[in-house]
Amino acid sequence: MKGAIEVLSVYMARELGSRGIAVNCVAPGAIETDFLGGAVRDMPELNASFAGMTALGRVGVPDDIGPMIASLLSESNRWVNGQRIEVSGGQGI
Repeated sequence: MKGAIEVLSVYMARELGSRGIAVNCVAPGAIETDFLGGAVRDMPELNASFAGMTALGRVGVPDDIGPMIASLLSESNRWVNGQRIEVSGGQGI
């Protein structure tokens, strides 16, 4: 599903660009949320496992994602279009 969203966002960016509409997709890493029943948040072993995969040494929290999206929506990022933006704390690098 993630791959489909990434491809769709590129096609939408191309289609809507002439109308001044930018389309990007955000790819968060492991985040402490209710997703999967809150497993990353509530299972210390799983949390530690994902934290060990990130360059910043922890999993994300919702407040790590929201400001990035707000900045992406600002006028100062008007030239960003058709991009997959990973917000993962450096997961997998």
